[in-house]
Amino acid sequence: MDLSQIKMVVTDMDGTLLNSKHEVSPRFFEIFEELKKKDIIFVAASGRQYNSMVDKLAPIKDDIVVIAENGALIKHQDEVLLTTPIDKEEVDRILDIVKPLKNVHPVICAQYNAYANDASDAFLTMLREYYSEFDIVKDQTTVDTEVLKIAIYHFEDSEKYIYPFVQHLEDSLKVKVSGANWVDISHQNAHKGYALQKVMDQYKIDAHQVMVFGDYNNDLEMMQLSNFSFAMANAHPNVLKNAKYTTLSNNEFGVEQVLEKLL
Repeated sequence: MDLSQIKMVVTDMDGTLLNSKHEVSPRFFEIFEELKKKDIIFVAASGRQYNSMVDKLAPIKDDIVVIAENGALIKHQDEVLLTTPIDKEEVDRILDIVKPLKNVHPVICAQYNAYANDASDAFLTMLREYYSEFDIVKDQTTVDTEVLKIAIYHFEDSEKYIYPFVQHLEDSLKVKVSGANWVDISHQNAHKGYALQKVMDQYKIDAHQVMVFGDYNNDLEMMQLSNFSFAMANAHPNVLKNAKYTTLSNNEFGVEQVLEKLL
């Protein structure tokens, strides 16, 4: 495995760069400084809200490219490079579909805020981990702002209790099981692969020059863009099947181990 041509490193957050406590290791920040010295561009790509991502990566937030909301938003420092919103009609359609479902919690995701309709202690505790900025609203259809994504949460199993009811939307929208508890619905072009291709084009990066890490189905499109795609040991079976390489789990510093080899 010849990593000598790598000019860009791209990593998912939850289940990949973050450990099971949703923490970035001090070891990673040390490695990042070495990557920076070698002019290797770092891209964080997540289904998370932008504000939540930069909270986790605060020491380096001005030195990285951020792909947030599963690719619906790209920012570098304070500059918005891309937004790919959903039409209002589609937002209302999605909300109508999930409204009758039991124990299902939709979150409307905008560039600067998110809007949920459940104020229970358990849900708010969970929500604060992924969203630094949010409001609770009684009627989500009244939200009047550009919507980048609808994230739908189930406390037990998103693939079992959410995905079957929204799978039919895949003919016109991007529907992704993005975690054990989340399904994300967005514009057809709002995915990590589309966003990463835009970033690669801007920096004139080719497949042999980019390294990508991921663990869940919403990482598949961006992993296909790289000759050096790494699935975490804890990854979804689809990711393990499609990645070109594997590394240790997110709790075993799998990303850091490969980056140390790169350095």
